[in-house]
Amino acid sequence: MFYVYFLKLSNKNIYKGFTGDLKRRVLEHKNRKVESTKNYLPIDLIGYEAYKLKGDAERRERFLKTTEGRRLFKKQYRDILES
Repeated sequence: MFYVYFLKLSNKNIYKGFTGDLKRRVLEHKNRKVESTKNYLPIDLIGYEAYKLKGDAERRERFLKTTEGRRLFKKQYRDILES
């Protein structure tokens, strides 16, 4: 399986990423091994989507990083983002 995952950073921003091993990747973030998130600990995994095909997960991640994708994400995760 391939995953698109969402992390809420300490500065309240959302990090969107893609991986084939979700547990390993989240641990890398928590252990400061990911340059783009290491200064924003603690992080919180707020959700993920699983895909059978790698290409589908990559396309979804790219979409969620567009203006339209960010807007849709905010609607879907509204309650979590406000907490």
